[in-house]
Amino acid sequence: MTRAELDELGYIVPIATVPSILQRGILSHRRAEGIVHESIAHQDVQKLRAKVTVGSGRPLHEYANLYICPRNVMLFKRKDGHVRICVLRVSPDVLDLPNVIVTDGNAGSRYARFRPAPSGLAIVNRERTFARNWKHPEDQRDEWRHSAQKCAEVLIPDIVPARYITGAYVSCSLAEQTLRGLAPNLPIMVNGDLFFQ
Repeated sequence: MTRAELDELGYIVPIATVPSILQRGILSHRRAEGIVHESIAHQDVQKLRAKVTVGSGRPLHEYANLYICPRNVMLFKRKDGHVRICVLRVSPDVLDLPNVIVTDGNAGSRYARFRPAPSGLAIVNRERTFARNWKHPEDQRDEWRHSAQKCAEVLIPDIVPARYITGAYVSCSLAEQTLRGLAPNLPIMVNGDLFFQ
């Protein structure tokens, strides 16, 4: 994947948390621990991620994680709660911040590769990361690998400043109404397909 092919990054979050994010930025797991907030993270996955150290030597939980393609396994697993969540749109300019890392798959996977941004985008398989379907019933191993690739990430140390948030996607008009009430100045687009609706 090249920088020119990346229009935006995505951050999957409960709508109720958006006002705090617009005030504080997108925080790493570690920094968010001290703030009361709603989370949609899977606790089992977070336990695995807590054991991962990024190539720089810092724990994965000290990075804010953005998805290269938010229409992924994580969002699929949360599709039944789509009315309560949104995907924040984040400028790819975050790739130019200091010490940003790109992964070629879910950073919690033991097989994920980590490379410095922005040149690290070269390890991302664009076709598989943006594929609409990651199911491979004929090859369970390939399905597992592909589902990890769908969750390729950009890792930003500590915080993504709110100025990099360019808007949000929601699944339906009800979610749009809720988010607009909480963040009236945030550009919002309805995109049911993104949320598997």
